[in-house]
Amino acid sequence: MTFFRKMLKDSKGATAIEYGLIAALIAVAAIAAMTTLGTGLSNTFTNVSDEL
Repeated sequence: MTFFRKMLKDSKGATAIEYGLIAALIAVAAIAAMTTLGTGLSNTFTNVSDEL
């Protein structure tokens, strides 16, 4: 019984999961931003190339 009470009070696992979720969210946001930036940059270089 004491073992189960300790397990219920221990919050280290929950904290690790929260940090993992935050890291995943940051990674998704970074990928989305880089994709958008890459597309815009590609369009800019295409326009410059066409003008030359």
